[in-house]
Amino acid sequence: MVHLESYVRADARRNLGKIVAAAAEVVAERGVNAPMEAIAKRAGVGVGTLYRRFPDRDALIAAVGDHYIHTMAQALDTASRTSADAWSAIWDFVSWAAAPGRAALSTALAVLPEEVIVERAEFARIRDEWVAQLAELVRRAQAEGSMRPDVGVDDLLHLLNVFTCHPDKLPAPVAADPGRYLRLMLDGMKASAATPAGA
Repeated sequence: MVHLESYVRADARRNLGKIVAAAAEVVAERGVNAPMEAIAKRAGVGVGTLYRRFPDRDALIAAVGDHYIHTMAQALDTASRTSADAWSAIWDFVSWAAAPGRAALSTALAVLPEEVIVERAEFARIRDEWVAQLAELVRRAQAEGSMRPDVGVDDLLHLLNVFTCHPDKLPAPVAADPGRYLRLMLDGMKASAATPAGA
């Protein structure tokens, strides 16, 4: 009986994970008002199963927001562990976060009122943790001499916000090739690109 209950719980967790991952994909493609039926179909579950897990759209979208911020935290952790140095970790993480598929999800979620996702306790906790980790990478990169000293973590957050959450605010040439302009802006944060004080 214990083994059966454990299996059922594990299967339920897998189904939950499939639903949230599928919802993230569909929301990135079709926006936060994507049909619940489309999400259920992508997840390979019935609509009834979807509604048993999430009684309404707001509950599902909140779960997608938590999924998104956890994924960001995991990506930053991976970049921190696998990159050659702090600057490389920053570059890898920002480039990953601004990739078209992930940026589409950020853009879709950005239209929601802050209380739906951003102000939720779980989202805020994880976001604070990865922002602190990103700030530590900035300090390390500056100590290593690879990042200009007048750049802070807020500058990186503003950069990510523009390129991932509000691409509609970008000039048309930038929106047509955001990766190129993101790289140019990151290059401007290198220590070698710093403008001398008073220039």
